[in-house]
Amino acid sequence: MLVLNDGAELMLSLLLARKLLLSILLTTGPLIAQNPPAVPAAVVRDGQHDFDFEIGSWNAHLRRLVKPLTGSTTWIELDGTSVVRKIWNGKANLGELEVSTGKAHVEGLTLRLYNPEARQWRLSWANSNDGLLAVPTVGQFNSNGVGEFYDTEDFNGRAILVRFLFLDVTKDAFRSEQAFSTDGGKTWETNWVGTFTRMKD
Repeated sequence: MLVLNDGAELMLSLLLARKLLLSILLTTGPLIAQNPPAVPAAVVRDGQHDFDFEIGSWNAHLRRLVKPLTGSTTWIELDGTSVVRKIWNGKANLGELEVSTGKAHVEGLTLRLYNPEARQWRLSWANSNDGLLAVPTVGQFNSNGVGEFYDTEDFNGRAILVRFLFLDVTKDAFRSEQAFSTDGGKTWETNWVGTFTRMKD
């Protein structure tokens, strides 16, 4: 009978364990290679109800820079209402804005359309002064609840970037901001700040 000391027993145990592991790998390795474990697909966020918070009637306060991109710091403030209606079960909505001050009056429509394939919104603005539907800003809400929308436009003969944001969104209040950039988005000049509070029933 062969008697092993502690060191020899440990070595033998390690060799047997190594042999067993090698046998398992030789048996199951090809199966794993042929059928690798499924990797969960990334969950893509569906944003078709992103604007549900805004459905209803709002008190609107608007600050507007009188002459954007001129170095002007003159702002005017307007007050009024905004009414947003749901269309297509939330995949579109129509907002009516009417605000005024002693020297200015703004009536505008915003048409928002959701593209379920791209999972993005297109926001188009129309002003009653000219009756034209502007170039849509395109984007979505991010994981922090901020809506970010961008487009390129001509402004007084210059190509600019336009950014429109929805910020501090709650069920009873939110803020929107528009800004222009002439340097490809390195710097932005804010020219429109709207604060909205929900009208009580």
